[in-house]
Amino acid sequence: MGRLSEKVAVITGAGRGIGREIALLMAAEGAKVVVNDLGGNTDGTGTGKIADDVVNEIRAAGGEAVSHTESIAEVSGGISLFKTAIDSFGGMDILVNNAGILRDRTLFKMEESDWDAVIAVHLKGHYCCTRPFAQYIRETNRTNCRIINFSSVSGLFGNFGQANYAAAKAGIAGFTRTVAMEMAKYGCTVNTISPGALTRMTIPLREARGEEVVAEDMDAGGPQHIAPVVAWLASEAASTISSQILHVARGQVSIMQQPAILKSYQKQSGTWSLDELDKYIPSLYRAKQSADEAVKAGAMPEFID
Repeated sequence: MGRLSEKVAVITGAGRGIGREIALLMAAEGAKVVVNDLGGNTDGTGTGKIADDVVNEIRAAGGEAVSHTESIAEVSGGISLFKTAIDSFGGMDILVNNAGILRDRTLFKMEESDWDAVIAVHLKGHYCCTRPFAQYIRETNRTNCRIINFSSVSGLFGNFGQANYAAAKAGIAGFTRTVAMEMAKYGCTVNTISPGALTRMTIPLREARGEEVVAEDMDAGGPQHIAPVVAWLASEAASTISSQILHVARGQVSIMQQPAILKSYQKQSGTWSLDELDKYIPSLYRAKQSADEAVKAGAMPEFID
């Protein structure tokens, strides 16, 4: 009996990379898996049948899986994905919103189509897939369900040349916090992964910097390091963990700070004058710098054998 025995898991973007590793591990842990992947290029163009390859891999290992190859950037695709789980396995317990594309350009060169395509797959895709699942949970009183979303350090910290991607990934973090509130009464947890892994989307970024990626790099920093944390979040052990952001990379797992007020001033009456703000906003900024330094010092990893 695996950790996910008899659960039904839907994983988007599961034909390659992180999604594929999640699908294989969840199947190995007993889940029945819907493998979604459009099978296109990293910029979202084209199609293919790579989802079928992952399904065949799972079945060859004795697991149960079906494929879904529609785009999840449209509401119809999200509904179709949900129906595939229901029609194939009679239910749905886990949703992993992993699908994504890249169209990296500085804002000076970014076209509307570059912006719209990335926002559609990442941010709208989370909505398209999550909404029918959430409605199903509420309408059927399906308990102990899990939604696991994918953000990025690009969205949480920012990254040059990725304004579209960063905006989508930051939006996903906010989406997660709100959906976690809305799903709490139904016993469904909602969490975010911030991954760091070498995949077909990230390897070209390293190569563009003149860095060679070799087999040892894949062993140390490949997508296989992300999958166990996602599978754990989908398990019974994670029933009390919700609305959190976990950063996972190269054998490291970390919990990330959420937005919070660090220091504030309150006027007793009237509005702020510019002269007053000359004094108090720099004071707030200094408090923020001190807090950042304290967080940075506390974030150093503890090494586990």
